[in-house]
Amino acid sequence: MSLDEATRERIEGLVRETPVLLFMKGNRESPQCGFSATVVRILDTLIPEYATADVLQDAELRDGIKVFSSWPTIPQLYVGGEFVGGCDIVQELFANGELQQTLGVQADPDVSPEINVTEAATQALKQIVSERAPEGHAVHLQIDARFQSHLGLAPPEAGEIEIKGPGISLFLDPMSASRAHGIQIDVIETSDGTGFHIENPNAPEVRALPPEELRGWLESGRSFELLDVRTPEERALSSIDTSVLLTAEEAARVEALPRETALVFYCKAGGRSQQAAEYFAQKGFTEVHNLVGGIDAWLETSGS
Repeated sequence: MSLDEATRERIEGLVRETPVLLFMKGNRESPQCGFSATVVRILDTLIPEYATADVLQDAELRDGIKVFSSWPTIPQLYVGGEFVGGCDIVQELFANGELQQTLGVQADPDVSPEINVTEAATQALKQIVSERAPEGHAVHLQIDARFQSHLGLAPPEAGEIEIKGPGISLFLDPMSASRAHGIQIDVIETSDGTGFHIENPNAPEVRALPPEELRGWLESGRSFELLDVRTPEERALSSIDTSVLLTAEEAARVEALPRETALVFYCKAGGRSQQAAEYFAQKGFTEVHNLVGGIDAWLETSGS
């Protein structure tokens, strides 16, 4: 099968301009095949941000990338403009540590983090192992590059780190272990029953900023970036003076700022801006704030 020039230029542009790009079925939040889900899981373990291209939504891209890479299957991973491989190769490179080197991430294989598991959580985990774990399975704690934590049951694997506690052991891959020191695992009651609450002091922090405090910042002339993550249509109805709309161009500008720059994000009620704030905190910014209640709270407290 030949590849037309327009499609070739399009793919070349994607892989050239995107540091880490995964051509896959579905997207990062919702993979649509097991092979794509496997590569997403591996990348999530190693790096906080990467781009995906959903070939299910674009037949031209689905067929074109196979010709472009001379590789017959999806997913396909590109790093720094270079083709890395499909699912099997990515798994192999991850297992032997070469993928970590390619992505520029490393973990100390000898790290042994201190993990605090409350008595209630210990008993709950022991009960789960007793009632649900197949033979040879143990409790695993995974902390991905976005500091999202996951508990699961699986057989221990070579290279994992075992943290022995009173009555229960936890197994972590080296990257998770490097993010786990000081973590606390407890149980909470939810509408769906008993669940686990994992608090990680190493996670990038987003600070809640009340509207009255933001007013004080504006009145004092403090230096900070005020970023509106809503749509242009929403912004046309109301906005906070001195703020800028967080377009792709603005996001690129902000990412290039010194990491000590104070950032404040807002949206309508605080949900979307919290996600944006977490993204920039994961990029290494040390003073990141989310406006409590968004512009709704801002207008309500101003009497506008």
